[in-house]
Amino acid sequence: MGIELNPYLHINGTGRLQERQPQVRYGTITYDDRFESSLPERFTAEQAITRLVNSNPKINSILKNTGIPLSINYASFKPILDNHCRDVQRISKGIVQNLPFSLKNLVNEKALSDASYLHDIGKVLIPEEILNKQSKLNENETKIMHKHSELGYEILKNTNLDKTTLNLIRNHHQNAKKSGYPFVNKDFRADLNLQILTMADKYSALTEKRPYKEAFTPKQALTIIYTDVKDGKLHPFVFKALANYVNSADYINLKTA
Repeated sequence: MGIELNPYLHINGTGRLQERQPQVRYGTITYDDRFESSLPERFTAEQAITRLVNSNPKINSILKNTGIPLSINYASFKPILDNHCRDVQRISKGIVQNLPFSLKNLVNEKALSDASYLHDIGKVLIPEEILNKQSKLNENETKIMHKHSELGYEILKNTNLDKTTLNLIRNHHQNAKKSGYPFVNKDFRADLNLQILTMADKYSALTEKRPYKEAFTPKQALTIIYTDVKDGKLHPFVFKALANYVNSADYINLKTA
């Protein structure tokens, strides 16, 4: 949702100032927000997240079983949303643009784009001392961190997001070998959309500076990800599309701007 300035002006999802066109219906003024209401940003304001968390009792149950209190850590989450999540969204789009035509037709671009932006929303419930720890997480902290994808799914489960988007958010740390998290049953299949999101997420995480590590170069990141391709976790065509995007003028200009 755009940033509200007054009833007649707002900043839309692209950052542009926009005038709303009022519609008079039976003596009351309403606004046509059909475009705005389709954007994933409508779920990421602190007030919206608080409402969604409070509406799903299962979230508190998951946190209780994991041993952490219910606390919405929006200040720690917001930089992740503005930087990493936007980056994953751009990388996912870049991968799609570089896929062979036959594979590109299999991509659900709306679901992939929305899931790319929303995939880490569950981290808003991860304690700040774990989220921004300056060193490697211990076993219990890792267990807590691994809950973020399931928590993200639960936060958004009762919204109007489609099942494809929700499942991408829940399973963005899974792979074709089913060796990721959270647990999946024997019928699980890491489809093309999920593999794109998984690869975009990993590449972004590797190439950005984190509290516990320095940023890897694009070449180093691609080398690490290629190990997953050799292990059968990710499809080589998706990897090739990522490599082509990373070496494209669009990507290089974006990173040097």
